[in-house]
Amino acid sequence: MGEYTAFEGELEIRQVGGARLLSGTFPYNSVGTTSDRGRVRKESFASRAFRFAIQDESRKIDLLVGHDFGKPIASRQAGSLRIVDGDDAVRFEATLPEEALTPSWVLDVEKAIANKTMVGLSPGFRVPPVSTVPNAERLIPEPGNPGVQIRQINDAVLREFSVVTAGIYDDALVELRAEELDELDVVTFQPRGIFQWL
Repeated sequence: MGEYTAFEGELEIRQVGGARLLSGTFPYNSVGTTSDRGRVRKESFASRAFRFAIQDESRKIDLLVGHDFGKPIASRQAGSLRIVDGDDAVRFEATLPEEALTPSWVLDVEKAIANKTMVGLSPGFRVPPVSTVPNAERLIPEPGNPGVQIRQINDAVLREFSVVTAGIYDDALVELRAEELDELDVVTFQPRGIFQWL
């Protein structure tokens, strides 16, 4: 079983010509904080931590609802998910099926993003063993608070991104846009976040 972490991200749905697009951003070098059974955990992904799977075009990467492989939104292998890795973030753009062919869970996610109940982005990943990648992860002291350790992930095998209830940052910004004719509606809000360890 992989690990799932909900982090600050941006999601956007927009209409471009006849296609509906869902785009998102998962930032690198942000620190997420959560409490799990009374333990406070902090975690950060180094720049291009997901490069191994992103650069290997033969690797299947999906966009899902809540880490449920039974609820896919898009897939790189199917040609409906485009992923770009950068030093600051991973960005993706998912082409949604035409409305008549859209599964009910995708329509539900679109509504949940619009009504602010699903606003987070979470990667499903595995950290390779030390025998394969010696420095895949390490603990680093928190700046200004050396008693607190941050789990810094330098290399992880990305399997999927999921739209989840919320990210772990109070200042996460999510925008939902609908572009029809020359009208543009923008909804912004700042959700509270969650963090999952499985």
